[in-house]
Amino acid sequence: MEKEIAKRLASRQWKKITNEKLVASAVLLLLLEKDGQYQVLFTRRSDKVEHHKGEISFPGGTVRPDDADLLDTALREGAEEIGIAAGDVTILGRLDDILTVSTGFVITPYVGILPYPYAFQINRDEVAELIFVPLGALARHGCMKASEVTLEGKEIRTCAFDYQGDRIWGATARIVKQFLDITRDTTGRDNTDKGTTDSTSNRSRDSKAGCNGVPWARDKFLRP
Repeated sequence: MEKEIAKRLASRQWKKITNEKLVASAVLLLLLEKDGQYQVLFTRRSDKVEHHKGEISFPGGTVRPDDADLLDTALREGAEEIGIAAGDVTILGRLDDILTVSTGFVITPYVGILPYPYAFQINRDEVAELIFVPLGALARHGCMKASEVTLEGKEIRTCAFDYQGDRIWGATARIVKQFLDITRDTTGRDNTDKGTTDSTSNRSRDSKAGCNGVPWARDKFLRP
């Protein structure tokens, strides 16, 4: 699976957003093999951070002057937040830049593979917990939901993944959607979960909802 994802990411021209008024940042969408299937690693942000308190996100953060590039930013933040060594991450490629709706960040997502089990070291000032979500769960029919947020008195339609009282939404949900769109083959069949496929695609309905092409499932989050 890793080679196919790397091939697909390399074959496309990623979209870069350049705006000096926006805060540059980078995150890691990390895949690992856990319980016999590929899973995505998320973090729940602590209540001590400045932005997006308590929200589910990817490891990552803002650029510092001494970062060599955006990938260096993502890897440094992964080390600071959850104790990931840069040498343990195999980078498969890069996704399109994503804007946050209200906080003025432009996020560059990198896709990588992380070995598992792994000796995570969680920085409790930044991260409340780790959350592991099977790729097959994210890719099944019905997973993606429409979501609306209010910004400056206006309703903005976006996408979210509701999950047993938790919500993956905003830029994080749009990054997940983008990744699933790229890794799903031309027939609409998911190839990211070992032994799990789903040929259902509902692009027209989801497009009207504000995000297209991502289905949904209600498996449990797996927390360490």
